[in-house]
Amino acid sequence: MQIIINESVRGAYVFFITSTFGSADNIMELLLMIDSAKRASAGYITAVIPYFGYARQDRKDKPRVPISAKLVANLLQASGVNRIMTMDLHAEQIQGFFDIPVDHLKSEAIFIPYLAKMNLDNVTFASPDVGGVKRARSYAKYFQRDLVICDKERIIANEVAAITVIGEVAGKDVILVDDIIDTAGTLCKAADALMEKGANSVRAILTHPVLSGKAYENIEKSRIMEIIVTDSIPLREKSDKIKVLSSAKLFARAIRNTHEYKSIAALFVDKEMQ
Repeated sequence: MQIIINESVRGAYVFFITSTFGSADNIMELLLMIDSAKRASAGYITAVIPYFGYARQDRKDKPRVPISAKLVANLLQASGVNRIMTMDLHAEQIQGFFDIPVDHLKSEAIFIPYLAKMNLDNVTFASPDVGGVKRARSYAKYFQRDLVICDKERIIANEVAAITVIGEVAGKDVILVDDIIDTAGTLCKAADALMEKGANSVRAILTHPVLSGKAYENIEKSRIMEIIVTDSIPLREKSDKIKVLSSAKLFARAIRNTHEYKSIAALFVDKEMQ
């Protein structure tokens, strides 16, 4: 892999935009681009990473495993980047792995305007697991709706044994909220559990469509009416059940505000984003 920047970047503000998903090649490409800009005397380098890969391995939860999110943070800093801009980290404490500024954007600025156009008179928000309660609660609070929790039990990784629904969903249109959809196993089982409890319909909003393994097959067979995701990761296949919303406007405004030394937090309450 050879990286060449064909324009002068001496003293310039440089933004590299790429998600770190799939093959490790795109991480290496990002590191090489940062290094090339640094050696070309760029004034300030920002890595815009809509999907921060390896974020789910943010702690040592068993013997002899890496803390992958910390390693990637170390690699980015060692390459010479001055700032990180990303969206919906799997765990917010990953920001602490960096000793440089991190702009952590919220996909709420993308999903809330979309949901606001829907008929939400009969909607209840739900978290597919206990770990995502805070994320789902923010939507429930914004729209002043009830919150339901799906408590899942795993036997092995990426395989859910059972799901217990905590809360009332009978006669409700439920919207599941999460940051990542991988194999879609948890999501589909949560939808089944909600429908069995009497829900009218189940939709889901998820920021990062990893969609590995049999994800598309699971989604097509599921009782989920619609899955709404961002374009932080390109879809491998098309599905009538999956709707993609663009994150371009959010990142464009965040980049502009960074360059002009304006607030990033203002983007989450700006009426123009809604």
